[in-house]
Amino acid sequence: MSNPLGSFIWYELMTRDAPGAAAFYGAVVGWRFDAPPSGAPIEYWHIGRSDGGSAGGMLQLSPEMLTGGAQPMWLPYLYVANVDQAVAAIMDDGGKMIMPKMAIDVGEFALVTDPLGAPFYVMRPIPPADNPHAESDVFSVSEPQHVRWNELGTPDLDQAKAFYAQHFGFEFNNSMPMGPAGDYCFIDHHGKVLGAIMPQQDLAARTQWVPYFGVPSATAAKAAIEANGGTVQAGPHEVPGGEWVVVATDPQGAAFGVVGPHG
Repeated sequence: MSNPLGSFIWYELMTRDAPGAAAFYGAVVGWRFDAPPSGAPIEYWHIGRSDGGSAGGMLQLSPEMLTGGAQPMWLPYLYVANVDQAVAAIMDDGGKMIMPKMAIDVGEFALVTDPLGAPFYVMRPIPPADNPHAESDVFSVSEPQHVRWNELGTPDLDQAKAFYAQHFGFEFNNSMPMGPAGDYCFIDHHGKVLGAIMPQQDLAARTQWVPYFGVPSATAAKAAIEANGGTVQAGPHEVPGGEWVVVATDPQGAAFGVVGPHG
């Protein structure tokens, strides 16, 4: 792939109610969802954008997955050159492996956590035979219906920054003081600002990456979240650069944000 190693190349929603989640995010973000064939061993839906591109995937959690501790949430996939080596290095650095490597026609991937407990996938994708230099565009710094920001709240900011710098090439060249809440540390990666890492404010909450989806109107997205069973946690509020964000949970409890003009 032509994406730099360490890039966010895919996003996956795990949910208890795939049809309900499809209706919710369709109303809030404008995505379309393609259901899997009837009888598929794993109920995995494709998330599509209005421009015909991919926004990610959605996994219907099975009773066995729920019994095993899986919960509704968004998970990012980070691009690595070798999954086995990446998992071994992450575990040597205090991370954990939740799901061992799987190989399917689009690549190899494994589910891990960082040393502070935030889960994510590492993946070595296999591009299409007719497009060996394919590039994932699920992340964009500016476009609607893409992930535009990746935010991690962590109980140990310095340790998290060192971990992601070592394993994925993240750089932290700029930060924004938030008073008693600590520093909001922006993630630089090959000329793009991917998001930020900050101190986790509620240490009893789940440590996780939260994606922010581009929308044409933060105000309209807030109304759609509330009208379709989601819960707004904060916003809309203005962020540096003049755009507005809303932080929310979907009807199943998965955390996400939206970002765009006020509208």
